[in-house]
Amino acid sequence: MNKLTKVGLSALCGTLASISAVNAGEMEVLGGATATWSSNGGKVTGNPIGMNSGLTFKGSGELDNGSTFTLTITGADQDAYSSGSISIVTPSLGTFAISSRSGGTGIGGHDDKMPTAWEETWGTSLGTGIDLPKGVSTSMNLAWSSPSFAGTTLKFAIAPGSNDQTFNNDKAVSGMANYQKNGGFDVLLDMNPSFGTDALAGLNVWVGGSRTDTNQESGLSKQNTGDYEEATVGATFAYGPVKVGYQRSIEMTGLELAGTTEYYANDAFGISFNINDDLSISYGEMESTKRVNQAAADNKSITTVESIQLAYSMGGMSLKIAETDVDDATYATIGSTVSDFEATTIALTLAF
Repeated sequence: MNKLTKVGLSALCGTLASISAVNAGEMEVLGGATATWSSNGGKVTGNPIGMNSGLTFKGSGELDNGSTFTLTITGADQDAYSSGSISIVTPSLGTFAISSRSGGTGIGGHDDKMPTAWEETWGTSLGTGIDLPKGVSTSMNLAWSSPSFAGTTLKFAIAPGSNDQTFNNDKAVSGMANYQKNGGFDVLLDMNPSFGTDALAGLNVWVGGSRTDTNQESGLSKQNTGDYEEATVGATFAYGPVKVGYQRSIEMTGLELAGTTEYYANDAFGISFNINDDLSISYGEMESTKRVNQAAADNKSITTVESIQLAYSMGGMSLKIAETDVDDATYATIGSTVSDFEATTIALTLAF
């Protein structure tokens, strides 16, 4: 009897082990050790030493029909949680995702696609204050990406109820946060149209837009008569070791009350050159215009940023340097030098 019991238990354990193996997923931790040294001219630097403390946890698995699913949770610098997403990649219907401020859905992943050796032009140690089109990617949203057809992918994302820039735990809602913004949606077309010729194999073109319903009043005066609308269009072209790009984006706030922001318009340019497999250099610039409604004087403020960057890799180690200049940071008064800054940023990264 005892022997039969042991045999039965052994058989059951073998079955359970088999089931576990079929449904088992994987969990991995991604990240790197990065230390930076920043020297900011035109304002107080203070202690120049910085350290990256971000980690990404990624779990993945597979369903019976061949679809794969992924949970991604990111903790950015000194944050316990900054973004997350659940995505399901199907064999023929594209990718479906639930995103919590992960930034890659809709037009959010195309706010600045210019080629660079390291960071975006505005992403070094200077606080430029440039406003970028994000669509619904900064809110809880549902997203879909089509399968690629002839190098073309269609992306759609929606923030139902409210595009309020919040993220919710399970069984939670955002309530009255940024209640003036109702539901929003993004549509983006990402194309790699080679037209059958190798000369255009490195071409990437995209165009996308976002619209968010708004409903905000102050007393008897309407603060907006239109919806919040954003759009982006751009292209990059890579030929051999050289990659060049240009991008235009705009945000229309719908506000018309005097003193409110009417729109932001951005123009970006970038070029990068891979000197060899380990060494690359880039130059980028961005000009961002902010227009204020019915301002008494010049109602436009323009922030411009330029950055020259160099990156060198040696195995799992990389050294990166950026020389960056900004004029009229955070849309300061044109002609004033109070908000003109420059910075040297150095980063040492060890990958793991």
